[in-house]
This record gives sequence, C-alpha cells and structure tokens, in this order.
Amino acid sequence: MAWSTRELAELAGTTLKTVRYYHRIGLLDEPERGANGYKRYRITHLIRLLRIRRLVDLGVPLADIEGMEESDGNAERTLRALDAELKASIERQERMRKELALILDRRSLVDLPPGFDGNVADLSEVERSILMVFSRVLDTKAMDAVRELHSAPRPLAQAEFDADADADEATRQRLAEALAPVARHQLETQPALTEATARVALSEPMVLRGLVELYNPAQLDVLRRLSALLDLAP
Repeated sequence: MAWSTRELAELAGTTLKTVRYYHRIGLLDEPERGANGYKRYRITHLIRLLRIRRLVDLGVPLADIEGMEESDGNAERTLRALDAELKASIERQERMRKELALILDRRSLVDLPPGFDGNVADLSEVERSILMVFSRVLDTKAMDAVRELHSAPRPLAQAEFDADADADEATRQRLAEALAPVARHQLETQPALTEATARVALSEPMVLRGLVELYNPAQLDVLRRLSALLDLAP
C-alpha cells in the first residue's frame, strides 16, 4: 500500500503544503518515487507525520521536535517547559476573566488599572486618568500602596474638590485645610508611594507635568495651598 502526498496529508488531517514544509525543514523524510515519478508514502511516513502533528497540537514548536527525539531527557525538558508556559498562560487568562467579570458588573472599571474594584467606581475622570498613568510609571510596591489608599473611605472634601470648578478663594483654602490631614497621613503611612513618585518626578518629569493639565485652575490652586500647608516644594 502506498499513498500520494495529497492522500497522506488527508489521512493525517493536515495539508499538502504542510507535508511539503516538513520535508523542506527535515522533519519528514521524503519517500521513494514510483516509476511514474510520484512519491509513494508508506505506513512509516504516516506514523511519523501523525507523531509530528500530535506534538504540534500540544504546542511543541517545530524547532524543538528534532531535539526531543535525540534523548528522553530533551523530550522531558521540552514538555516540562511547555507545561510551565501553559500554566502561566492559564493563570493569566484566569486573572483576565476575573477582571472581565468585574468590568461586566461595573462597566466604569474598564477605565481603571487591574486590581481596582467597585469601591472606586465613583472616582472622578481625572482620578481615573491619573491611576491609569500611575500604573505605567510606578513600581509594583507603589501601586499596591495606591490600591490600599483607595480602599479606604474617601474624605468628604474630596468630592467637593472634584466637583467645584468655580470655588472662591475661601472655599479653596477650606478644602486645602480639610485635605491636609489626609494627605499628611498618606505621606507618613505610605513611604513607598512617596519615594516612587519622587523617582518618577526625576525620571519622567513630563509625565507629572502632563498630569497637572488634567486639573482645572481652582483645583490647581487648592493643590498649591495644600502643598504649602504640608511644607512641600511647590
């Protein structure tokens, strides 16, 4: 019994092009040709091709198949490495599904970095934008600190700070004074965040200057007053 290239491909559930490619890279030996010049594949070629397809279906790269056949040790190392990659991929997909479940429940969370839940769904657009930028420029430890801060109840003055774009001078000073104890507590309890922000200010000054543009003039004035109350550099 002998098969043509097309018949072999169909039996193995693959394509003519794939069989020819395996010949070209040396994974599948070419068979003898008949008197008519056509290739004549035997059962050994089919078994070989099925084995290659089996490994490919498991995710083994073609470049690793030949090395696997050289020794059992190579085969085990390749399969264990593949298993580790699949494990990491599955864990990543599970995290993505959990995040998608949160976002489907609270659509606004799509504007927040991973790890934030519905407790911060009422954040202002400015705060959400800042968190998204922070997620790209702060390290993991600093972002953990940011999440911890946002898990606490929001100060009452924060909502007024977010909403009042036309606040008069007296209101701005009152808001700065109301926010000062909260900001001071954050500086004292989250040194990792303070240090990371300082590093960003040195390495990515344009980022922080860009964030300033998100605030309206009244908010910027409140922030300047708050900085003065905390004895921070303007």
